[in-house]
Amino acid sequence: MAKIDIVIIVAAARNGVIGRDGDMPWKLSTDLKRFKALSMGKPLIMGRKTFESVGSKPLPGRPHVIVSRNSKIEMPGVETVRSLEDALSRGRALAKSAGVDEVCVVGGGEIYRQALPLADVLHVTHVETEIEGDTHFPAIDPAVFELVEETRVPAGEKDNYATCYAVYRRIPA
Repeated sequence: MAKIDIVIIVAAARNGVIGRDGDMPWKLSTDLKRFKALSMGKPLIMGRKTFESVGSKPLPGRPHVIVSRNSKIEMPGVETVRSLEDALSRGRALAKSAGVDEVCVVGGGEIYRQALPLADVLHVTHVETEIEGDTHFPAIDPAVFELVEETRVPAGEKDNYATCYAVYRRIPA
């Protein structure tokens, strides 16, 4: 099988904010539908706090690998590991057995910070606002990632803000 890409999926405000008080600081129904389409059938890697923010239950149709220093989350469809490195290793094995070529890293801030230097593709929903928050996505270095696709998305009836959906690919060394 071909290489299994490490894909980051994130929604971030203009000022880099991705979270506030353990939750997303917006409602973006349109983007949640995109997230589901992008990640369905693929392993999801996330930190414990992110897992708790999505309701402490696995999202349907995707195996979950949760990174946590100390808690053992016992639940069907969820595996707990102690490091991002272990999560990526487990995620690749799950992807291979599922016949998919991507592992999706979906948060939160610290997991994104560790995963960015390893990522092959970034699916970034740029939320068209600046907002207060306590969790941020690192800056995307244009010397490392090139913008390969961009789509402006007006706010739908269940969205707080307009967005710009962008795909970045790592520039080969």
